Amino acid sequence: MEKSISPQLLKVRRMEKKQIHDIPKEERPAYHMSSPTGWINDPNGFSIFHGQYHLFFQYHPFSKKWGPMHWGHCTSRDLIQWEYLPCALAPDESYDEGGCYSGSAIEADGEHVLIYTGVMDRYLDDGFHYYRQVQCMAKGDGLNYKKTRQNPVITGESTPRGSSLEDFRDPKIWKEEDGYYLVVGSRARDGSGQILMYYSEDLEQWNYVTVLDQSSNKYGRMWECPDFFPLGSKQILMVSPQDMRAYGLEFHNGNNSIFICGQYDKKSHTFQREKITSVDYGLDFYASQTLLAQDGRRILIGWMQSWDANITPASFQWSGMMTLPRELTLEHGRIYQRPVRELEQYRTDQVRYEDLTILGPTTLDHIKGRVLELLLEITTFEFDHFRVRFAKNDEYETFVQYSRKKECLTIDRTHSGIDRDVVCRRKMELAPMQGQNGAEVVKLRILLDKYSVEVFANDGEKVMSSLFYTPQEADNIVLDCDGTARINLIKYSFGGLEQR
Repeated sequence: MEKSISPQLLKVRRMEKKQIHDIPKEERPAYHMSSPTGWINDPNGFSIFHGQYHLFFQYHPFSKKWGPMHWGHCTSRDLIQWEYLPCALAPDESYDEGGCYSGSAIEADGEHVLIYTGVMDRYLDDGFHYYRQVQCMAKGDGLNYKKTRQNPVITGESTPRGSSLEDFRDPKIWKEEDGYYLVVGSRARDGSGQILMYYSEDLEQWNYVTVLDQSSNKYGRMWECPDFFPLGSKQILMVSPQDMRAYGLEFHNGNNSIFICGQYDKKSHTFQREKITSVDYGLDFYASQTLLAQDGRRILIGWMQSWDANITPASFQWSGMMTLPRELTLEHGRIYQRPVRELEQYRTDQVRYEDLTILGPTTLDHIKGRVLELLLEITTFEFDHFRVRFAKNDEYETFVQYSRKKECLTIDRTHSGIDRDVVCRRKMELAPMQGQNGAEVVKLRILLDKYSVEVFANDGEKVMSSLFYTPQEADNIVLDCDGTARINLIKYSFGGLEQR
């Protein structure tokens, strides 16, 4: 096998085999996929092949900083426990010498087909800097992949007039009755993002179809990591805009991921947008991608880190992790996200409190730890602010706060041990929902995993994902409010978890 792969890929595989073994298991999260070694960012090739879930990712194995991109690789039977596989792609051809960038995967004719962005980055003899992004393909057996002779299969020359040849990336592929389609991010003549659609009968010859949608400099600049899929009665275009400006509490400054919900006419390949919302309202989320599971679920995973706030401790040998995979549904005209149900099979040690009154700082028996799940319902609201403080001791804490008058939820990691000038607080609008008895209730499903929190509010109506690298000995949980609250609370621990 080693003789059939390039020296560049062989070097990575030999190095990562040792370094993965050298990283203590205690240093890794329990049920979130983390970098094997070095740096990771965007999830790539989230797909099913031969009955297994496959997840690839942007990967720089040689340092904890972004660098020339490779495709790392892992698999799972249940979307919870992941097994590292050898690096799948390295920049070892003229069309991807600057990196193997983001893309997607599909099973076709018994092969696992990867489609990715190759970067051509070189200085010509006359000193001109030649930089292009092109779409390339590799095929394999789920472990080893061979780049096709036709590469690159799509170049910028096929794009609409005035489109950028330098910003043309992140293809997402799927199959329909008449053949294969993909969407890819591009920059239009006006300098802002657009999503292009392509079609192929055989995965080899690709034809430009249309501009599916454009930012027109309203929703950030370049649109990265597009995905396009049906959900309920709607069609969803999901993109990750760069360089957005805040708009109320819906969009924050910097890099975002957004759902564009609308209608799609397959015959004319026209998409009519109806509503735009954030995918995640936390501090660390970008570049999300979905797959269609064999049971019909649409499942999303995202990169749980921020380009502008890399807070990974210097002592760690890895940087970057993914969110817990989430099930998407369309309900009440909104996209709901919930943790994949497979997580529930790992629940242990249930602790339950019902109709509990919180008058001030309150600790509860058996409610502590850094790897757990809290199901919290606030049923009375005689307060201005209600907080759940976690990863807490006398020095550290991170908290989630519900403000009754403003009807908003805040995540705050200011005192989590960060010593850099990075964003530590975000808010999102959150009105109470109607409970089973018709009364108002706010529901928070809080998932803690050593260094991260994901908060699913009101049965998944909105989500906040954030990192905090607080020392593990800070494991207290305190419930607090400035008045009176009545709550129901269930806590689960998790058992039998191990990343390999």
